Amino acid sequence: MAQNKDKNSFIMLPTVDFCFKGLMENPKVRQGFIAALLSVNPEDVRETTLLPTSLPQANANDKLGVLDVRVKLTGGTQIDMEMQVASFAYWENRILFYLSKMYTDQLKKGETYDKLQKCIHVSILDFIHFPDDEDCYRTISFRDDKTGRQYSDLMEIKILELKKLPKEIPQGENVMDWMKFFSGKKREEFEDMAKANEYLDEAYQMLMKMSADERKRIEYEARERALKDYNTQMKSSKEQGISIGKEQGIFIGKEQGASLTKIQLIQKKVKKQKSLSQIADEMEESEDDIRDMYELIMQYPDKTAEEICESIKNK
Repeated sequence: MAQNKDKNSFIMLPTVDFCFKGLMENPKVRQGFIAALLSVNPEDVRETTLLPTSLPQANANDKLGVLDVRVKLTGGTQIDMEMQVASFAYWENRILFYLSKMYTDQLKKGETYDKLQKCIHVSILDFIHFPDDEDCYRTISFRDDKTGRQYSDLMEIKILELKKLPKEIPQGENVMDWMKFFSGKKREEFEDMAKANEYLDEAYQMLMKMSADERKRIEYEARERALKDYNTQMKSSKEQGISIGKEQGIFIGKEQGASLTKIQLIQKKVKKQKSLSQIADEMEESEDDIRDMYELIMQYPDKTAEEICESIKNK
């Protein structure tokens, strides 16, 4: 009986990217959320088409770009939506890379620049990215530093920081309503938020449907475990590296401790015969930032992470 009760009360959380992607597969949910992002009536968002989430590579050496959700609107505007639960270095570089690649990949050989349509990146962050203010939602675009005048609206970034969401949401702030929904933790919370409008109600119904699907629940729980395991592994490796350094009389500060953690992860991935490009993509790092570590690990496969770290330090 207790097991059935647990099963009936289970609800997926939208902050897990598997769940977020599932929600965005529903056209009405996409319509409502995109309308809120663009500050237009949902009826004005006539059609939203899901596009492949793997961005094309011009050649085998190009970095692979894989988006969470990629949508094309009727007029040609493309929107990339990314759900991210944990902070990591170079997030700005990552989203600029994806936005730029999405923008340039619109043109086929021989086409002129007037064919380019607007591209928008949306970061939905379950951590605080801008600690110096309380703004939970912002839009970033190309502007003249001196006059503040917009240079172009063809590339735009929208950042939603869920942790900054105020307890009381001003009436008419549709984006914040969606942010509150994405931040939900309990079935009762989602049910209450669904009363706000038909699009949030559709999202709630979709959430219930996915949560009741045994196959999807297994996939969701596997992804949830993978995220927790990765974060735990990162923390554990860092603590282990610092502990080893202290035992050996080596001072390891935050930066060196972080490097030791990366080396340990790269070593594990090298043993699985993964390439530099694959490792960089999985770790969400640039290839240049981990190249020295990777090359030393390939050159000296029997060296410990501490020895590799020391070699880099003395390089």
